[in-house]
Amino acid sequence: MRNLAAQALLPVNTALAVALLVLLLAAATTAAVFRLAPDGSRGRAREILVAGVRASAQLAVVSLAIGWVVHHTPALFGFLLLMCAVAVRTAGRRVTPNGTWWWTVLPIAGPVVPVVTGLALAGLVPVRGIAMIPVAGILIGGALTATVLAGRRSLDELHTRLGEFEAGIALGLDDRDARLEVIRPAASDALLPGLDQTRTVGLVTLPGAFVGMLLGGASPVLAGAVQLFVLIALMAVQAVAVALTVELVARGKLHREA
Repeated sequence: MRNLAAQALLPVNTALAVALLVLLLAAATTAAVFRLAPDGSRGRAREILVAGVRASAQLAVVSLAIGWVVHHTPALFGFLLLMCAVAVRTAGRRVTPNGTWWWTVLPIAGPVVPVVTGLALAGLVPVRGIAMIPVAGILIGGALTATVLAGRRSLDELHTRLGEFEAGIALGLDDRDARLEVIRPAASDALLPGLDQTRTVGLVTLPGAFVGMLLGGASPVLAGAVQLFVLIALMAVQAVAVALTVELVARGKLHREA
């Protein structure tokens, strides 16, 4: 039944491969033609192509490995650690090119580890790969996105409004408080994607957890409950990730070279 449902949604055949190639080229071409890069270059086009190729290769490997991982608990925790490490590296290098990028381990692992641990201890998420990996992956991905948006917005704002930061110092604020006055409003925008997704769920989008549960044979009520659980947990993780990122920037732990 599940195989039939999956095939009805998206059959894996030559047509799918062609469609993926066309969409990837369309995305890269659009980025190149309209110069959708911070410096007005065509650099984002290459990044899109590389990202598409990497995603194909990574999903192929994961698809082969996950069948073994779900049956071996040590391998499961190793895979979760790998997911977190890749997220930290990706987020850190997006936020800053210098050696302070590793501080992003705090806003990513900080909220995700206790949430996943608490869910496992409460029995809401079984310690099995088939359940743990999707939930942890969604939360790690959400923390990654929030960290990147908050970090980039904070550091960009601090650079643009350096005069206001210096004025705060002149008025007697310490470095942390002066930075907070500048970066906190902009960094809070990192919460908007998660908020909008939660506000519009069921009306604009049907997220992956909901659709996956339905395809797996679950009732719409159960699928809705699982999706609600994921969205609320994701908002909690992202809120903590943004708060920790702002604090790291305010304390000068996460910065860019002058």
